Amino acid sequence: MDFAQKIGYTFKDDRLLIQALTHSSYANEHGLDYDYERLEFLGDAVLELLVSELLFKKFPGMSEGDLTKKRAVLVCEASLAKIAMDIGVGKRMRLGRGEEQSGGRCRESMLCDVFEAVIGAVYIDGGARAAKKTVSSIMKRFLSDDRSALHDYKTVLQETLQKESSSPIVYKIIDEVGPAHQKRFCAQVSFGGRALGTGRGKTKKEAEQNAAFFAVENLSGNGMFTDQKA
Repeated sequence: MDFAQKIGYTFKDDRLLIQALTHSSYANEHGLDYDYERLEFLGDAVLELLVSELLFKKFPGMSEGDLTKKRAVLVCEASLAKIAMDIGVGKRMRLGRGEEQSGGRCRESMLCDVFEAVIGAVYIDGGARAAKKTVSSIMKRFLSDDRSALHDYKTVLQETLQKESSSPIVYKIIDEVGPAHQKRFCAQVSFGGRALGTGRGKTKKEAEQNAAFFAVENLSGNGMFTDQKA
């Protein structure tokens, strides 16, 4: 299946897709005057709006608070990175040599950003209707998956671990990088003095959610979550 089939959209102007897949490291090495960052800025806003509409219609009886939680989990860095890998964004990114060698093709933050840029490119190329169709096509697969990104993983982790012990689950911000207007946070979640997972995000809450996500994934491999319905 080619990329157009995976995202449910064929570009009229392929240059937009190329831009969405181009990292600044590649642009610098090849003397290009564009990269994905402007399209990411747009795609981030488009994605949040369209996912909000999708959830609003799919869960008509759900409260505003619960819709907000579901949206936050679905558009968090870890979830979007998984989606990006599923549709083949990772292998199509254009990276400079340094980024390639340092594992940028599999880096969650980059996968998330480039996926948002692709959505921004669809919006520019085909308009709001095309972007809505694309987001709906991609996200519906994850909304209907038992292990979808829709979970509030902090709640899943808490409910499961506290069946075993009343020890507190501790979230700690262990790193902050980037300028004030574009910070990324790294959070670690621990239980009973044992570190279970770390995650990164554009906010402290998103980083904690991603840390919980990886804790759930790690513990699933040990069989703790085999009976837990997502």
